[in-house]
Amino acid sequence: MIDWNRVQALRDEVGADDFAEVVDLFLEEADEALGGLTARLAPAALQAALHFLKGSALNLGFAEFARLCQIGEKTPDKADLAAIQATYTVSKAAFAKGLARLPLSRTG
Repeated sequence: MIDWNRVQALRDEVGADDFAEVVDLFLEEADEALGGLTARLAPAALQAALHFLKGSALNLGFAEFARLCQIGEKTPDKADLAAIQATYTVSKAAFAKGLARLPLSRTG
């Protein structure tokens, strides 16, 4: 569900303080974008929203969420918005729980 190697790599790349800002920004933007996802969106708007979510999710290691967003992006008329939302919610909880167990850095 969460690609912890990606999470660790990002934190090592940007440092702990900037990583916390990246996480906060991702969660804020993802929550907002997901709040606007409805089946009533035009296919192009749905594709754009799912593309944004996919890229952000991959950057932060939300692998399963990104996978579902990618499927919906490719076929917006078949996007399972309920599964996307549910996977985000579960991923967000798993991320928060696992973050506390993440080593400080790979190098130190």
